Amino acid sequence: MKNFALIGAGGYIAPRHMQAIKATGNNLVAALDPNDSVGIIDSHFPDAEFFTEFERFDRHVDKMRRENHGNRIAYISICSPNYLHDSHMRFALRSGADAICEKPLVLNPWNIDGLQEIEKDTGHKINTILQLRVHPSIVALRDKVRAAAKDTKHEVDLTYITSRGHWYLQSWKGDLKKSGGIATNIGVHFFDMLHFIFGELQQNVVHHSSDTKAAGYLEYENARVRWFLSVDIEDVPQAARDNGQRTYRSITVDGEEIEFSGGFTDLHNRSYEEILAGRGFGLEENRTAITTVAAIRNATIAPLQGDYHPFLKK
Repeated sequence: MKNFALIGAGGYIAPRHMQAIKATGNNLVAALDPNDSVGIIDSHFPDAEFFTEFERFDRHVDKMRRENHGNRIAYISICSPNYLHDSHMRFALRSGADAICEKPLVLNPWNIDGLQEIEKDTGHKINTILQLRVHPSIVALRDKVRAAAKDTKHEVDLTYITSRGHWYLQSWKGDLKKSGGIATNIGVHFFDMLHFIFGELQQNVVHHSSDTKAAGYLEYENARVRWFLSVDIEDVPQAARDNGQRTYRSITVDGEEIEFSGGFTDLHNRSYEEILAGRGFGLEENRTAITTVAAIRNATIAPLQGDYHPFLKK
C-alpha cells in the first residue's frame, strides 16, 4: 500500500482520482484545496488530513517525509487548475514523491523541458493521465491504422460539444491565461488521441477561436482531421437537444463512427494500474499534444476554404 496526497480535491475530476487510489489498494493521507466543499473525501478516505492553505499542506508533507520513511508520501496526484500544474509537479518531485498529473500537463511545450530537468535532479518521475490511450476502442483503432499501408491518409471528423452554464466563463476555465482556452481545456486529450493513433503532426490550421468554441484542420502522417470543440449548448444538434442531451461527441474515420463512449468510468483506474506497474505515460508523450494546443491558442485565423468542419457552416 502506497501513501498518496491530492492537490485539487474540490475539482470536478478529483473523485476519479480518489476512486483510482482506492481501487488500486492505496491510501490517501492528505489533500489540499482552497475550497472546503470536499465532503466527497468521506466516501473514499475519511481519515485523510485536509488543508485549505498550501503552506500547511507543504509542512505536513515535509513532516511525513522527515519523520517516518515508511509513512512518507509516494505519489502526489494533481487536479488543480491548468496553469498551476507546472508548479505543483515541481513541488511533488522536490517533496520526494512521484507526480500523477491531470491533463493538460502544462500550457506550453517549453515547460516540459524544465520539468525534465527537475526529474533528473530529484530522481522522481512525472506520470500523466492520458486516459484515451488505454481505452480498448482507441487501442484497437490504432492497431488497425498501423496495419494499413503506411501512406494511407484517413479522413477524420472530430466533434465534441460539452455544454456549460454561465459559470464557466466566470471561473478560471474562462481565463485564457489560466486554462489555455477551449482547445486546451476540453480538447487536449483528443489531440493526444489523434497523435497516438495517426502519428506525427504535419499541419495545424485554425478556422475559428472564441471563448466558447474552436475549430480547425489537422493533418497527421495517416489522417486528415476536421475538428470542432464547443461548450455552447446551441452547437448541440437539435435532435440531440430535443432528447435532453447537453453533450454531443462524434468521431468518424472514413465515414464510420468510432464508438468509444462506454468504458470511461474505469479509465482512471486503468491509468493508475499502469503507473503503479511502472508503465505510465511520462513527459515526452505529452509534447505533441501540448505543442498542438499552444499553436492553436496563438494561431492566426484562416479563412473558411479547403477542409473545414461542417459545423462551421451554421
